[in-house]
Amino acid sequence: MGLLTIIRKQKLKDREKRVLILGLDNAGKSTVVRRVLGKSSEHLAPTMGFEISSVEHNGTNVNFWDVGGQQTLRAFWFNYFDQLDALVWVVDVAQLERLSEVFRELDKVLRNERVNGVKLLLLLNKVDLVEESVVEATQRKVVTDLELDAYGAEGEKWKILPCSAVTGRNIDVGMDWLTRSDY
Repeated sequence: MGLLTIIRKQKLKDREKRVLILGLDNAGKSTVVRRVLGKSSEHLAPTMGFEISSVEHNGTNVNFWDVGGQQTLRAFWFNYFDQLDALVWVVDVAQLERLSEVFRELDKVLRNERVNGVKLLLLLNKVDLVEESVVEATQRKVVTDLELDAYGAEGEKWKILPCSAVTGRNIDVGMDWLTRSDY
């Protein structure tokens, strides 16, 4: 293998991001990925195990690791933490009764040393199903209860976006942030 080949491979690797997408069951993780891929999410079954999908966005190859959120699968989430560039956590804002469970599970993930320094994108999904005031209140509660300001200013290492995987609202904004070259 020549030096030029090694340099080309390194350049490709520099433009590649490994993104783990997690959240509770039925939060819309797979629907988010399918929206990014430009595929239909009609008749989508719950993810049992994991699925890997790749898409090119802004000159970056993004590899999504979409892992099921069922209670029985959460113990396996930690198997996917190695060599991550970003973590996307999807929250279903139409199921606020599960918010404490969301916080508990996300806190477990964020306390794992293998996700230290990894960018965090929090997607408040299904905003098309609730009032805007609910979305705003949920966004404030997430930032406060998870003490996200301790991770630095929003936009640097973490970002929170209200979105709808069904309508596409803010999905591209999240992808643009994930593919910025500053990490």
